[in-house]
Amino acid sequence: MAIISAGVGWMSVASAAIGFAVVTRKKPGGGEPPVDDPDAAMVKAVIDGDPEAYRVLVERYERRIYSVIYGMVRNQEDARDLAQDAFVKAFQNLHKFRLESKFYTWLCRISMNVAIDHLRKMKHRSHSEFDDNRGTTDGAQVVRLSSRRDNPSENVARKQVYSNIMAALETLPDDQRQVVVLRELEGMPYKEIAEIIGVPEGTVMSRLYYARRRLQELLAMHRPTS
Repeated sequence: MAIISAGVGWMSVASAAIGFAVVTRKKPGGGEPPVDDPDAAMVKAVIDGDPEAYRVLVERYERRIYSVIYGMVRNQEDARDLAQDAFVKAFQNLHKFRLESKFYTWLCRISMNVAIDHLRKMKHRSHSEFDDNRGTTDGAQVVRLSSRRDNPSENVARKQVYSNIMAALETLPDDQRQVVVLRELEGMPYKEIAEIIGVPEGTVMSRLYYARRRLQELLAMHRPTS
């Protein structure tokens, strides 16, 4: 399932890219791209005036960005809209991207900022206004643990575990939720997480420690008793 690139989603992003490419063709920030970076050529192509090259990057990362944002906002429709917003913001600011960094790390930082801004705006809403079915349909399908080709019974059990984790995750403060999503769902190293959220690695490790402890306490409540 294409989350961003199909239909109006991609058209909106492409429109922003075309406007960006026509108005400015600034070169990316200083530095040389990493030799093994598969995104560098696509980034350069967009900067040089080929917005269609961005389609490759959208299709490469749309599921991961959706998954990261969904882990933060816990609402499928909001996650789709915010993922599109993140890709548009990345388009509009691509000339600021420094090629010595990984494009996905930079994109993920934009996505996290978009998600955090959204959560701050939603703080005044009551918990009942959120989607009661979140975590049981679309969202579970984009998480790697739920997308493996296992037998149906294992998939059902995995989805239930995922649902319990996501419900517990929602109780964490935003800064702890960030590190859990990036570390446990995305499997990112501490250094990359620190770069994305703009804190020292030690802070990442500390937040993750307290978040894991809290999650263990909450998940123990869902553990079947013998």
